Amino acid sequence: MIKEKTNTTLTFEDFKTEVLNDYKIAITSRECSLLGRREVLTGKAKFGIFGDGKEVPQLAMAKFFKDGDFRSGYYRDQTFMMAIGQLTVEQFFAGLYGNTSIEQDPMSGGRQMGGHFATHSLNEDGSWKDLTKQKNSSADISPTAGQMPRLLGLAQASKIYRQVDGITNKSNFSVEGNEIAWGTIGNASTSEGLFFETINAAGVLQVPLIVSVWDDEYGISVHAKHQTTKENISEILKGYQRDKDAKGYEILRVKGWDYSDLIATYEKASAIAREEHVPVLIHVNELTQPQGHSTSGSHERYKDADRLAWEKDFDCIRQMKLWMIAINIASPEEIAEIDLKAKNEVLEAKKAAWNAFINPIVQDQKELVKLLEKVAVSSENKDNILKQASELNSLKSPLKKEILIAARKSLRWISNGEEKNELSSWITSYLAKNQPHFSSHLYSDSDLNVFSVKEVLPEYNENSKEEADGRMILRDNFDAIFTKYPEALIFGEDAGAIGDVNQGLEGMQEKYGELRVADTGIREATIIGQGIGMALRGLRPIAEIQYLDYLLYAIQIMSDDLATLQYRTVGKQKAPLIIRTRGHRLEGIWHSGSPMGMIINAVRGIHVLVPRNMTKAAGFYNTLLECDEPALVIECLNGYRLKEKKPTNFGEFKTPIGVVETMKEGNDITLVSYGSTLRLVEQAANELMEVGIDCEIIDLQSLLPFDINHDLVKSIAKTNRLLVIDEDVPGGASAYILQQIVEQQDGYNYLDSKPQTLTAKAHRPSYGTDGDYFSKPSAEDIYEKVYAMMNEVNPSKFPSLY
Repeated sequence: MIKEKTNTTLTFEDFKTEVLNDYKIAITSRECSLLGRREVLTGKAKFGIFGDGKEVPQLAMAKFFKDGDFRSGYYRDQTFMMAIGQLTVEQFFAGLYGNTSIEQDPMSGGRQMGGHFATHSLNEDGSWKDLTKQKNSSADISPTAGQMPRLLGLAQASKIYRQVDGITNKSNFSVEGNEIAWGTIGNASTSEGLFFETINAAGVLQVPLIVSVWDDEYGISVHAKHQTTKENISEILKGYQRDKDAKGYEILRVKGWDYSDLIATYEKASAIAREEHVPVLIHVNELTQPQGHSTSGSHERYKDADRLAWEKDFDCIRQMKLWMIAINIASPEEIAEIDLKAKNEVLEAKKAAWNAFINPIVQDQKELVKLLEKVAVSSENKDNILKQASELNSLKSPLKKEILIAARKSLRWISNGEEKNELSSWITSYLAKNQPHFSSHLYSDSDLNVFSVKEVLPEYNENSKEEADGRMILRDNFDAIFTKYPEALIFGEDAGAIGDVNQGLEGMQEKYGELRVADTGIREATIIGQGIGMALRGLRPIAEIQYLDYLLYAIQIMSDDLATLQYRTVGKQKAPLIIRTRGHRLEGIWHSGSPMGMIINAVRGIHVLVPRNMTKAAGFYNTLLECDEPALVIECLNGYRLKEKKPTNFGEFKTPIGVVETMKEGNDITLVSYGSTLRLVEQAANELMEVGIDCEIIDLQSLLPFDINHDLVKSIAKTNRLLVIDEDVPGGASAYILQQIVEQQDGYNYLDSKPQTLTAKAHRPSYGTDGDYFSKPSAEDIYEKVYAMMNEVNPSKFPSLY
């Protein structure tokens, strides 16, 4: 039975009102699922994946979800979102139709399929709302278990806010760390490594996290016996159960159709997580999925008659009805009346959502038809244009693309004159109006984007020639950062006690504590997840991935979650996470990779910065901490022991993002590179000068964004030749760099020779000391490549070397 101790003055009438309100939400949500499926099958919506069968446990979860709490869930949670007041029926259908208006579909403005939920953390100018005064949902993603790493960070933020002193800007984000991060996941998705990695990490960290596993025994058509050992996730996780001798989880089990027991279970779970900061796993079993996995097929294909009969009997809404009747909450007739009213209300809301979606498009359709009929009058291709107008006019539910196709095809039939200009202007205007609905907010549009920060040069004591190892430049700059930004923290493998594997954080944990400079387990995906979640809650995390090669463990979370966050929320959420790693030249297959082409093409939405030394890297960190965008900083692995002049303004100098630097001016050829390779380029250029070849050397500094001032093409206009030197594989980052220079900057206009690349071999370096030399561009390779290009220009002056 429901425990009434949470409100000692609760009368039976109050209790009855609360239960009936819960039931109304549940049956409304169910009607949305049923009608939503029909909308897909009639063609109005493309695809549907609904929360039917999970309604009652989500009602229980919602009762203990407080202002300031965060959800990180999956696409079955519509009832929960309705119960916390963050999803209306009309918004549900707007999402199903893919309405591109963020006002109509506040979950994603049509950028994700229905069932993906989010709340708005930001004001129109990109500043933070007061998250402690609203119920929050981090933006969902589709990849199974992809919500789990972020959940870890959302929970860890509460621990940081509760235990770290001195954070001055926490009022919008936390009330003494009392917030819970609530996660939901389907039972089949617990087979994913991301689930186990997160569960383990949360147990180690002891953070206020509650994971609900919705268990309906299937993953699409695949039964639990093929998914989970013993067919029972809570059974195999029993080793995580806390006891008097060891910290761990509180693991609870409850039947998904038992309304009163569900409420008691969630009340217990919330008290443990909120007060004790202990993670809780709730295994909600005996759930059903009345319409199958999605609108793509029917569950009758893979469930036998006994299972289907059981699902009908133990449907959670049916069981709630029986319970309500048994304890005199409502009669069958009263329940039937509620059901009918909900059905009608959902139908009306669906119609309103459809009209809000289709009417503006129909207006554009009518406008274009009228224009086409007008321009056709004086055209010698009148019949072809009128055919386009007629076909467009016949569409009862036109799509935006169908309107634009008709306009662009008609334009082909108009030779010139005022009519052509009018139609051309209409197309341009239509694209300008609609393209942003599909393409905006890949990066920040706020006044805190990376371009808002201006360069501040390192300052040096002119009376001193003091130099230091590159690692010490980083260390002293991190020291300044942690003093300047009390909300900043860094964590990763070996980042804490020993000060990272290259000593760039030496002494920082001792000075700033184990929560701000922290070691983690070997678990790259959830290191990134920690950072995403904490950044979503106003902290400034720096997540360290020990080596660039190890970034591959985390690339899915970076690509699917972090990189798309601003885009998929149309700028309503942000996570300005800084990812720190080190890579490029060293020894061996697993410590010398430079998979830059893979990275830059997977993480659009994250800035990718490639400093050539540690002063430049430190400047990037200083810049990023004044911005509201995520970035990846790749330090040069072989640069930590190289000497650099020591600045005096640590924490203040800033490396500009998207701006290249000309390291050496020259007239004969432009050499473009980044990171560690630049030292070899400089060596080769000095040797080439001895034979009369004057090279211009340009450091890209950042790959995303790329040369926003188009300085590269200015260099090529002077030298008329281009060589890109890159330690990625052939066709990797070098192909991207060439595309940017030759195509985007029109560099081809100034080239007297074909642009060329010098890359690593198609394999990674072998372990031996010589592996790097035989695998990646060497100073001799660069010299000979440039010399050969100049031989083509002037063979008498530069006779062939071979």
